[in-house]
Amino acid sequence: MTLTTDASAGKQRIMDGAAGLFIERGVDGASLRQIADLVGMKAGSLYYHFGSKNELLSAIFERGIEVMVTAFDEAYTATSGLPDRERVAAHVRAHLAALFENGPYTAAHVTTFRTAPTEVRDLIVPVRDAYEAMWTDLLGELVGSGAIAASTPLGLHRLLLFGAMNASVEWFDPSRGNLDTLATAITNQFWDGLSQEAAA
Repeated sequence: MTLTTDASAGKQRIMDGAAGLFIERGVDGASLRQIADLVGMKAGSLYYHFGSKNELLSAIFERGIEVMVTAFDEAYTATSGLPDRERVAAHVRAHLAALFENGPYTAAHVTTFRTAPTEVRDLIVPVRDAYEAMWTDLLGELVGSGAIAASTPLGLHRLLLFGAMNASVEWFDPSRGNLDTLATAITNQFWDGLSQEAAA
């Protein structure tokens, strides 16, 4: 294994451990020393990879957004040409998969972003906003197809949809529940409240 590979593996191990600890203890409750102990490193060794806890937290948040963007892009490509409801359902399922099936990064983002230091939030907000804009654009396409009314406040309904999806990390246990069932329930609640057909 090369030095570069060793460094990459060490960085990955730190991020994996830190993301889980941030979920468990919050930003303030997780120290670099605790993270180092968790991953079997000396506290000083963490500074080889990250200059500060804020830098580590920012990297975790960025990874979480990357996972969500990738999931969105894959769903968008896979559902091109499908009925609008199926497109929404696929995107909801993809977002939930990013939360529950792709490591702790997206869950850490959802649960700890609001308590992160201002400098971290200021750095991540543009990336976060870009992901949210992808969803607003998707809903705009549904307006264009006539699936939902042109008067629909897309930003508001996107936030309501995100609230339903993201809040599930606080209570949903994928080892005891079915993620497909959850995705269907959220989709149905969202769609039946917005579709032109339901309104009629």
